[in-house]
Amino acid sequence: MEPKYVRESATYLSMITLPDDANPAGNVHGGVIMKQIDNCAGVTAARHARTNVVTASIDRIDFHKPCYVGDVLTLRASINYVGKTSMEIGCRVEAENIISGETRHIASAYLTYVALKDGKPTQVPGIVPETEDEKRRLKEAKERRENRLRECEKS
Repeated sequence: MEPKYVRESATYLSMITLPDDANPAGNVHGGVIMKQIDNCAGVTAARHARTNVVTASIDRIDFHKPCYVGDVLTLRASINYVGKTSMEIGCRVEAENIISGETRHIASAYLTYVALKDGKPTQVPGIVPETEDEKRRLKEAKERRENRLRECEKS
């Protein structure tokens, strides 16, 4: 199985936030943002594996700033790490005020997906990081994986 470049599966998703996405104060619900993160990262995982994928875990979601009704929400997801059947995907979320053009980094997340064929885990291609940023993300993803495995051993 030939490894793939990170850029081959990177996914970008943009949407305008609407009143149905928000609380009475006009802040977009974290759950709405979480759903879009899972959607964008899931597309990245499926594009890399070229098969069905399921969310195995959400390692971490950090909300940095609020998103408001009328902001353009833009998500960027890319693959950070590949195991035998699993993949860690990182997702960065930004909100843009459509009037002023101001862009804010509002959230970041790390998600793990498992590739499935006939309902069973299946092998996925490796990755080839090209940029220094991709190499850094790979190194950090390996450290997160080691930490997760240590935590599982304690349980």
